[in-house]
Amino acid sequence: MITILLLSLVGALLAAVVGTLWYSNATPMGKIHMQYLGFDALSKEEQAKKMKEAKPKMLKMYVSQIALSFLTAFAVVFIVTMSVKNGVSLGLAIGFVAMNWLCFVVPTIGSGILWSNCDRKIVWKKFFSDILSNLVTVLLIALMASFFV
Repeated sequence: MITILLLSLVGALLAAVVGTLWYSNATPMGKIHMQYLGFDALSKEEQAKKMKEAKPKMLKMYVSQIALSFLTAFAVVFIVTMSVKNGVSLGLAIGFVAMNWLCFVVPTIGSGILWSNCDRKIVWKKFFSDILSNLVTVLLIALMASFFV
C-alpha cells in the first residue's frame, strides 16, 4: 500500500506539471482557457492587476489542486497495480483507466461547461481541451505506474 501511496503522490505532481504546461499561455489550450476566464477582453494593465491579486492565493490553489489530483492519481495507480497483480494484462488495465475517464471525467467536465456561462464560441474548444488534458494526465500516470508493477 505504501508503494501505491507514493506512486499516487508522484502522479499528483505529474498532473500538476501536465496542467501547468497544458494551460500555459504558450499553448493553444492556454489561450482557450484565458478566453474562458475572460482575460482576452482585459487590457494588459487589467490582466497584470488580476495576476497580482491572485498571486498570494496561488500556493494555496496549487496545494489544493495537487490534493485533488492525488485522488485521481490514487485511483489510476490502484487500478493499474491491482489489475496487473491479479493477472490482468497491462493493456486491459489501461483500458479500465480509459473507461473510467470516458464514463466519469468526460461527463463531469461536460456538465460543468454546459451549465457554466462559457462563451458559446469556445465551448467545444474548452470541452475538448479539458477532457484531453485529463486523458493525457491519467494515461501518463497509468504508464508511470506500469513501470512499478
